[in-house]
Amino acid sequence: MNIHRINPCKRWSDITVFNGIAHFVEVPEGDLSAGIEEQTRQVMVQAEQALAKIGSDKGRLLSVTIYLTDFANLPAFNAVWDEWFPEGTAPSRACVKAELANPDYLVEMAFVAAAGEEYL
Repeated sequence: MNIHRINPCKRWSDITVFNGIAHFVEVPEGDLSAGIEEQTRQVMVQAEQALAKIGSDKGRLLSVTIYLTDFANLPAFNAVWDEWFPEGTAPSRACVKAELANPDYLVEMAFVAAAGEEYL
């Protein structure tokens, strides 16, 4: 089976797909002075764009690992998360407190999703 690497560079690929399962990570790329709600929305918009590149959507997410720099932000994060998913479609998830590579990041999310049929 082929491994599909989307936008690979020396250090990482934007998306890696094997056997129909895609893996990718998103960090906020907009206004990093924004609070947790806006940074989370930025990540979710970027995730939807990544999913579209592989013929998928947020309803096909299998799991998400969420990295927060401060668990005090968890209630606000959860409010945005709950708005993003229609009832009954949320994937499994883990939430970890972590120091992130850029001190302005409040959130980073690692996604695993079922890709479109062209990636089987």
